[in-house]
Amino acid sequence: MSAGQQTSMVSVFTAIVRRDVRLAWSQGGGSLLALGFFLIAVSLFPFGVGPAPQVLARIAPGVIWVVALMAAVISIDRLFQADFEDGSLDDLMLAPLGTFGMVTAKVLAHWLSTTLPLAIMAPALGVLMNLPDGAYATLIASLLIGTPALSLIGSVGAALTVAVRRGGVLMLLLILPLYVPTLIFGVGAVDAAVSLTDPLPHLALLGATTLIAAVVGLFASTAALKLAME
Repeated sequence: MSAGQQTSMVSVFTAIVRRDVRLAWSQGGGSLLALGFFLIAVSLFPFGVGPAPQVLARIAPGVIWVVALMAAVISIDRLFQADFEDGSLDDLMLAPLGTFGMVTAKVLAHWLSTTLPLAIMAPALGVLMNLPDGAYATLIASLLIGTPALSLIGSVGAALTVAVRRGGVLMLLLILPLYVPTLIFGVGAVDAAVSLTDPLPHLALLGATTLIAAVVGLFASTAALKLAME
């Protein structure tokens, strides 16, 4: 591959990422909806379970991680759907970047526009949930390491249901069980920090889960998208 072709492919990849991030934050995109859901849902827990600091601190890791997971799922069904509906998905798949490169770009855009902001907002909600001071760094680290897996795994479900009318419920049934390892290791890392034990083993397992999701998820999404578009 010549240097010119490589430069062209990088430009196309960057253009897809910028386009999807811009669309996610405009026209009532899914990112604003996801962030709003994350903020409101976590804020309701102190009212529901009471303001007892010990209770809030105990459930904080699980609440923040579960709600972040659900917030990420809100927008994942639109990962390929909008392009499929307006016919541009075929053009993107036939572009020099290829289907695999296009899927990678769109997953990266979803992480940058949706799940990364969730990780950035999490410490503020940790204060609301009375999370101990020593657990904030682990909370941020766990979300930064684990949230890419949410986008990667979600892309498989989005690709499988892209041609299915109202396939959101089916997509949830497909991907939610696959989120369980990420959720367990993410919550485990923060729980370890809260209980003043070493969170590194949990973070290592969380990182391994994300790496597996990157390898398997991208190839599975590419194959599922090609199958759905036939």
